[in-house]
Amino acid sequence: MAAFESLTSRLQSVFGKLRGKGKVTEDDVNEAMREVRLALLEADVNFKVVKDFIARVKERAIGQEVVKSFTPGMVIIDIVNKELTELMGGTQAKLAKAAKPPTVIMMAGLQGAGKTTASAKLALMLQKGGHKPLLAACDIYRPAAIKQLQVLGGQIGVPVFSLGDKVNPVDIARQALQHAKDEGRDYLIIDTAGRLHIDEALMEELRQIHEGVKPDEVLLVVDAMIGQEAVNVAQSFHEQLELTGIVLTKLDGDTRGGAAISVKAVTGCPIKFVGMGEKIEPLEPFHPDRMASRILGMGDMLSLIEKAQAAIDAEKAAEMERKMRAAEFTFEDFLEQMAQVRKLGPLDQLLEMLPGMGKLKQLKDIQIDERQLARVEAIVKSMTTEEKRNPEILNHSRRKRIAAGSGTTVADVNRLIKQFDDMRRMMKQFSTMMGPKGPKGGKGPKGLKGMKGMLGRGPRFPFG
Repeated sequence: MAAFESLTSRLQSVFGKLRGKGKVTEDDVNEAMREVRLALLEADVNFKVVKDFIARVKERAIGQEVVKSFTPGMVIIDIVNKELTELMGGTQAKLAKAAKPPTVIMMAGLQGAGKTTASAKLALMLQKGGHKPLLAACDIYRPAAIKQLQVLGGQIGVPVFSLGDKVNPVDIARQALQHAKDEGRDYLIIDTAGRLHIDEALMEELRQIHEGVKPDEVLLVVDAMIGQEAVNVAQSFHEQLELTGIVLTKLDGDTRGGAAISVKAVTGCPIKFVGMGEKIEPLEPFHPDRMASRILGMGDMLSLIEKAQAAIDAEKAAEMERKMRAAEFTFEDFLEQMAQVRKLGPLDQLLEMLPGMGKLKQLKDIQIDERQLARVEAIVKSMTTEEKRNPEILNHSRRKRIAAGSGTTVADVNRLIKQFDDMRRMMKQFSTMMGPKGPKGGKGPKGLKGMKGMLGRGPRFPFG
């Protein structure tokens, strides 16, 4: 996750020194905590939060459990992981559910935080969970805000209740609630107006909407890219509106990520969801334990597995595995596999979820350009069915035709075919190495080299 890249790197460096020690002294702990403190402050974590966090970790790290341990470095990492998890809320904070539908969710936030987009993402998440949400357009001030919500609602197939921009937002919210009841909708998501800054007029309108519909959830949408200011905004809203949760957007952007670590400790208000990018994809539930693992470079396999279970067809995956083991993998299968993997999200984000991937120098310089995937698809789709199934028949004249048909060069086509052959060979070797009874050894670096070949070298994935 881009938000924590620098912090993760710094922390891994600190803990790398501790791992190698058979015994850890109090001086070692103090030195490590000094570096952790600097890393957190650089990540824009609230100063008081950092101070309290370091004090708690240090108290436990110089205790008996570390002194008596055979692996003191690992015990300290475990302590930091647990304290970081607790700092961000401890456990996942789930959406409230009304005793009698619909559950009313009021979305608040400053202008530009991504509130309207987050409302649509939340609606999509609920819809995918088998619910019937309704969106209500109560931002009558920002030009095209109503239209934006209607367009987003149309894209995800969720209805939008609107009375235009001449009706009082409080009346719109009340009528939207009645409409949701009449239509049998189990969730009502109210997109309210924002301002460029917090003012009394904004708060008064939000309070009136709150009084009018009695929401079960009041979610504040804040932009992670504004760093510590996001925590200040959350605190101001919470004092006046009694928030029930926070949606942190743009956590995948060029940000230091301190808001995610600080906001629960400062406001007492849990992060319930995080949003990645501008595409209309479901919001991701915020899991403090998984986020702590990712920050510490330990990966997030649970989230990766959940993504895979939701997006990948199990029967197709099993058949694909059989073909790989038998070296029957074709370019047709390659296209199918690409489609399945792309459902999981950006490849660089998937790599970050794998434990230890950030430490592998072999993968450090890989920059995955999603646009290049389209070029790969164009090349494969320019092949005939016979060529896809039997890559061995791809002679020079066929490759020349494929290059012309895909808008690429013969060199690009040659490179992809070579990488495909290398991958098939590597999969076959891996299958033989693993065998039916488990691992039989083998040289790891060779496998990594093959993996890097398929991902690309440098910025020109996958033709690097």
